[in-house]
Amino acid sequence: MSDVKDVIQGSNISSITMPIKGMFCAACATRIEKNLKRSEGVSSANVNFATNDAAIIFDPTLTDKGKLIDVVRDSGYDVHETAQAETPENRMDWEQKERETEKRVLKSKLLVGLVLGTPVVVLGMLHIHAKWSGWVQMLLTTPILFYSGRHFYSGAWNSLKHRAADMNTLIALGTGSAYIYSLFATIFPNLIHSHSEQKMTPVYFEAATAIIILLLLGKLLEARARAQTGDAIRSLMTLQARTARVLRHGVEQDVPIESVIYEDTVIVRPGEKIPVDGKVISGESSVDESMLTGESLPVLKKPGDEVFGATMNKTGAFQFSATKVGADTALRQIIRLVQSAQGSKAPIQRVADIVSGIFVPIVLVIAIITFFAWMLLSSSDLRLQEALTAFVSVLIIACPCALGLATPTAIIVGSGKGAASGILIKGGESLEKAHRITTVVLDKTGTITNGKPELTDCITFGFWNQNTLLQLAASAERFSEHPLAETIVSTARSLSLILSEPASFQSYSGKGVEAMIDGKSVLIGNRTFMIDRNIATDPFDMNMEKFNNSAKSLILVAVDNIAAGILAVSDTIKDHSTEAISELIKMDIDVIMLTGDSRSTADTIAKQAGIRHVIAEVLPEQKLDTVRGLQTKGKIVAMVGDGINDSPALAQADIGISIGTGTDIAMEASDITLIRGDLRGVASAIKLSRATMSTIKQNLFFAFIYNVIGIPVAAGVLYPVYHILLSPMIASAAMALSSVSVVTNSLRLKSVKI
Repeated sequence: MSDVKDVIQGSNISSITMPIKGMFCAACATRIEKNLKRSEGVSSANVNFATNDAAIIFDPTLTDKGKLIDVVRDSGYDVHETAQAETPENRMDWEQKERETEKRVLKSKLLVGLVLGTPVVVLGMLHIHAKWSGWVQMLLTTPILFYSGRHFYSGAWNSLKHRAADMNTLIALGTGSAYIYSLFATIFPNLIHSHSEQKMTPVYFEAATAIIILLLLGKLLEARARAQTGDAIRSLMTLQARTARVLRHGVEQDVPIESVIYEDTVIVRPGEKIPVDGKVISGESSVDESMLTGESLPVLKKPGDEVFGATMNKTGAFQFSATKVGADTALRQIIRLVQSAQGSKAPIQRVADIVSGIFVPIVLVIAIITFFAWMLLSSSDLRLQEALTAFVSVLIIACPCALGLATPTAIIVGSGKGAASGILIKGGESLEKAHRITTVVLDKTGTITNGKPELTDCITFGFWNQNTLLQLAASAERFSEHPLAETIVSTARSLSLILSEPASFQSYSGKGVEAMIDGKSVLIGNRTFMIDRNIATDPFDMNMEKFNNSAKSLILVAVDNIAAGILAVSDTIKDHSTEAISELIKMDIDVIMLTGDSRSTADTIAKQAGIRHVIAEVLPEQKLDTVRGLQTKGKIVAMVGDGINDSPALAQADIGISIGTGTDIAMEASDITLIRGDLRGVASAIKLSRATMSTIKQNLFFAFIYNVIGIPVAAGVLYPVYHILLSPMIASAAMALSSVSVVTNSLRLKSVKI
């Protein structure tokens, strides 16, 4: 991650994320993290082995970036000081270069190992006991260890200087012991065992060689697999447009996207990417927002609608005013949020961290005990060779790489999968906690419903048709400030009805309006207003009964003092709300609707949506108490709201889920943000959490069980009965493949259906 520093407003606290060089396993990350936490002024430190990042929160009056870098270096590691650029693009560029460099170096070392090591392994497996065989193996093995395997030894030396142990320590001790023993056996065979001049003492050059080769192969495969875990971020980055066409001083000009400024007029033509966020000022078009919301259907954009950078314009041309540029665009916010989530830790990872921190010293003790046990208990005249074999095998098979990759790789892939589906998860803790949700509390307005009134019914009397009645009503309501009036006017305009200018207009508060439209007297209001104006209400009364318990607001229309029709307006349920709620219920999750609306309105909406539990007539400040009350009953509560009035309840809930679109989403108050206004994302987020947690548990199981079984077998517990003693080569292959298998298992999350 690039070197990013953010000051947390309202406090004397800063945060910094530093890219770390030289980490080989979870024990490395644990050591750096412990040292950072012990440093003066540091309140929090999180070192992620999978992303090679250290996220630190500190008091800038007590420490600074330079001191923090020194702590990392004093721990035996280094910081990418060249990664100074703060933009996501530069981060992606240098990370790509680092990955390519890492793979190129590993390939070079592996190639040398294969070319020189193949004859060594062949000679060793053929058991040619001539002296020349030992010398040839020694000459070929030496450059393999000190070129191909050099970083293992330098890493072990750095750890030793800091009185610590890690994966490099185990590898260096294992291969170094085999090499040094074989070296003495070749040069001074009589020191090891008495043999004839034509024979040579058994050597283990092929074991040291094969271990280095297999570890390099595993590291290369692991590097390739880990690169795929960041595909979500890279795919988001490549979506952004490079240039924008702006209108300045009446002249169109193409400028780099970085040069677009607030309130620039931006021109977008068919087939072009929208460069930044803004609001349409002229023209209309269909826009593909699938990269932002996961929704495949294009969205119609007209004047007044918001558009978002990196989305694709499909059919028409339009102009918009830039409202969010640079780091403030919706895409950049999403990228920052996903990066933060991928660099965070889930609580379950603490188990792996604790184990990794004490694992290597324990393994060293076990290996030493194994060596002396074989030396004391073996009756064979090859007890030294057997003791060395068991010693090396224990060291190699115990490397905790898989343990360190088990959790973070799953979080990286899981959060990336969510981002691609329009589900933004704040961090590993939120991703883990979501799978335990037992109760989902849904706000009504803007969550279950569309959040704005819509004209749902138009009933006419006598000779009036719907368009004519709506045209008269909308013309009369043009100057009304009532929210329902705006709905009638916008509906008429959406139907391309031509509105007339009222010759006169009078508003009666709480009752209705009266206007003269095209020579006709138009009255619009409630039943009381009609009675006051001596309008016969029988036609209204006969039709109003069908709207009982419908949660619709009725607007009565009379023309020239005769009842003409009824307009019904309602905040309608979103297209997929019923489907989403049904899916949650199928997942054995209790669904509760929480609203400030009247009981009758709430019950009607709940019945339409398929919700059995309703809490109505709740004030905004009481929503928090409601969530808290559910939690005291042992419920794991997810609160789903629009993120504005619901912010306190979102913050109180175990998981706060804000639902909205684009830059209006309330990322701060919520743990999960659904970019599109679709409740189906709630079930998808929970499914994703369940799948991710299942993958993490699988990874941890394989990592733990691998060591639990592998170490005793390597130590030789099966030898007395079955005469099985694990070869160091098999141990190194198993260790390398365990890391690759954990990463590969995490990558399966990409194909999970949510």
